[in-house]
This record gives sequence, structure tokens and C-alpha cells, in this order.
Amino acid sequence: MKPLSISLTFAFSFLISHISQAEINERVIFRSGEEGYSNYRIPSLITTKSGSLLAFCEARKDHRGDSGNIDLVVKRSTDGGKTWSPPLVVWDAGDHTAGNPCPVIDQRTGRIINIVCWNLATDHGRDLHAGTSVNTRRVYQTHSDDDGLTWSEPKEITAKVKHPSWWWYATGPGVGIQLQKGPYKGRLIIPANHTAEGYYGAQTLYSDDGGASWKISEIIKPTVNESQVVELSDGRLMMNMRTQGTADTKRPYSGYRSIAYSSDGGESWTDPLFDDELGDPICQASIIRYDANRILFSNPNPPISLERGPREQMTVRLSNDNGQTWAKELLIYDGPSAYSSLAKLPDGEIGLLYEKDKDIAFAQFSIKQIR
Repeated sequence: MKPLSISLTFAFSFLISHISQAEINERVIFRSGEEGYSNYRIPSLITTKSGSLLAFCEARKDHRGDSGNIDLVVKRSTDGGKTWSPPLVVWDAGDHTAGNPCPVIDQRTGRIINIVCWNLATDHGRDLHAGTSVNTRRVYQTHSDDDGLTWSEPKEITAKVKHPSWWWYATGPGVGIQLQKGPYKGRLIIPANHTAEGYYGAQTLYSDDGGASWKISEIIKPTVNESQVVELSDGRLMMNMRTQGTADTKRPYSGYRSIAYSSDGGESWTDPLFDDELGDPICQASIIRYDANRILFSNPNPPISLERGPREQMTVRLSNDNGQTWAKELLIYDGPSAYSSLAKLPDGEIGLLYEKDKDIAFAQFSIKQIR
């Protein structure tokens, strides 16, 4: 991307994000230092078949770091986000790390399937990414058949969904989807990512039997990381990925998000491209379908830069043409903000669960507010 193009895009984005901020109905639902945990990170929001909202996150016992004693918890709302339950523990892995929630709803049965990850508390991210950790990232599956009130004992599925040569592994973080049309209708898709020698890559897990078994897609690489997937109106899938800055000269960091497409239900993918309308301060993002042609996207939206920008200015964008352009946006919060998860609420409103300062907040707004 030419420097002038970056500069103009940045100026336009900065102006729009500041003039489009509106009143947002918002409340903190995971406050660091409360309810038995020092910090909360990695939000995931989903609407169940019965219309409840489930807000998942990593509840970190002792510090804000990515490894250590971390539980996977969920809060439920049965009134559209007005009130929330106390935290329910989905998985307590003892002194070790349970996290990276990536739930998906099987609309045929109502079952909530959550594909999550585990690692030793003493294995830090830098070692897991470098292949020098004592153990490895492992993948587990749990489910709920009672609208998120109780959860099955996590079952390890690592051997089915992770190649032995992969070091780091993460599901999402965010949510999975169920395909709504075409020859793969009903298929469950879980976006994921991994690190192996020489590259950062992304992939999907897909199941045609309600999560009883999983297959791994073709790899998307290089320099792509945390991923989310959306079904387009023509039946194709679009993967939206964090662009990971590395020394890779074939695809250096550009300041923009990475995207790839699948025409076979997530089994194979095109090479990654840069979306030159969506900036990326090297951070997770969320993308969901709202209706037939409209797609929503959220992430921190600082000035676009060839260096890693600050994680701030949480913004929701709207595309009216299946993600080809992003003409409208709404600034949710101008300050420090990072990971996020969007969901369409039962009444048509939009919910955003996001990291705000050092807490996790739930914002609720109308699609008409995105201008």
C-alpha cells in the first residue's frame, strides 16, 4: 500500500470515527478484581437458539498475563442484556490455562458447542509460539444442552484437529458459525489459527455431524493469526484475520486486516489478501452476518500505520455489500480497547462484548446508529 493511500485512508477513518460517536447503552459485566479473579480477557458473545445471551471470557486468577491459573467462565442474560447472571465456570483446569472460547450453536438441536484450548500454566506464549515450551497447546470440546447453565466435562480432541508440527494453537477467539445455505447447509465451522516453523497460519475446523467429529481445512498462510469467519450471501465463506507482523518478506505487515475466501464450505481457502479499508493494530477482531447482505465488523481503529498502532477507538463498521466495502461506522469507545465479539440480539439490536480499559463491557445499540 502506498504511503499516500495509507495517509488518506487514515485521515478519513479518523474523521468519521470521531463524528459518528453516539450514545451507547453500555455496562461493564466483567470487572477486574471482582468475583474472585484479578483480570478478565478474551470475550466471546453468542445468542442461543432460545434467545439467551452468553458472554464468555478468560477469568485470570492472579495476573493479566496469557498463561497461569485461568478459568473459562460465562455469564447469561435472559432479558436481552439488561441483567446478567453471576459467572458460571465452564472449565476450571486446576492451576493451568483454559481459554480461547469459540462457541457455536447447532440450530437443529440448540446444543451449544464450545471448542477451547489448554496449556500448562508455566508455558508462556513466547515459548508456545517458538516451539520451545515444555508441553503444547491442546484442544478440547465441551457442550451445553440447557442453554448454557451446565457444561459437559471437556473432552480432548487435539489429535483430530492439530497437526503434530504445529506449536501454538488457538480457536478463534470469538465464535463459530453454522452454514445456512447450499450443499454444506448445517455444517459447523470453527475458525482457528496456529504457529509452525517459519510462519503464522489460520485454518477452520468443520463438522457435518453436529460436532461428533471434526476435520481440518487447508492452511491459510503466511502472516495471519487470530481469525473469524462469516458466510456471504452467495454461499462463500470469508475469513477475516489478524495480520501478524513478522520478518516475512513475501507478505510483510501492511497495517490492514487479512481476508481469504472459501467456495467449498471452509475446506480450502484462497491466498490471503489485505482488506485496504480495515485497519489492524495487530489485534483480534469480530465479524458477523446481520442479515441478507449486511455484515458487521468490530476492532480497535487507531490511525493506520506500518508500525503496530495503539489498541484504542473500538469501532463497529457496517458493509452493505458482503464485505466488499465498509462505508459506515460507529465509534463505541475512544479509549484503550482490544478484543471484541459481536452478536445480533433477539430484538434485532446489536450486542458488542469488548475489552474496555482493563474490564469487559457489553454495549448495545441499533444498526441505525451506524452511519
